[in-house]
Amino acid sequence: MCGVPRPVRSRRRLQLGAVLLLVGLVLLGYVGWQLVGTSWVSRRAHAAGVEALREQWEQGRDHADVDHHRVLALVRVPRFGDDVEVPLVEGTSPDDLAAGFGHVEGTAEPGARGNLVIAGHRVTHGEPLRDMPRLEPGDRVVVETRTATHTYVLDTAGDALSVPFTADWVLDARPRNPDAGGTEPPADAGPRLLTLVTCAELFHTDQRLVAFGHLVSSTPSVS
Repeated sequence: MCGVPRPVRSRRRLQLGAVLLLVGLVLLGYVGWQLVGTSWVSRRAHAAGVEALREQWEQGRDHADVDHHRVLALVRVPRFGDDVEVPLVEGTSPDDLAAGFGHVEGTAEPGARGNLVIAGHRVTHGEPLRDMPRLEPGDRVVVETRTATHTYVLDTAGDALSVPFTADWVLDARPRNPDAGGTEPPADAGPRLLTLVTCAELFHTDQRLVAFGHLVSSTPSVS
């Protein structure tokens, strides 16, 4: 009876098993790096950004340039912990978002009229907005610059609005939800708004969670 001798067939099975095991280990290592390794690296980058910006403030400069990123401000969300401080960098490229919160270019500066839009990761790369769904109306978002500390209060919950990533109306100076009766900033929110944006799910998704807030105070920094 013709066929491959059993020793050869068994050897091939062992080789295939070894290849599959290797592939599995590589994939497991990649997932582990994404979930743990990137956040470890990013949190060190966050700390470096915070330190560099405070040093520049002491020298009278408004921003710091750290590893090709322009750090503009420091952001604290007391709901996530009073001692959690994340740098706000200009831009929202993957590299920018690994360095801290990203300031969406073309939107308002901290404390200014218009809509200050801040984006951040929910998972990997420091995950500064991992607990976005925990945010509630009335929660504070504090944005500190060299000249002032700007305190915003959320008008909507962190999980109240989910939109496609193409929904650019949330970036407008005065966001208006195209869906009648949909979540948007209240009419009496004033001219200085805040919008937080992150992924709707912990893993890949084309949906974004959005929370709206407004400025309630700007306290000048003491020189």
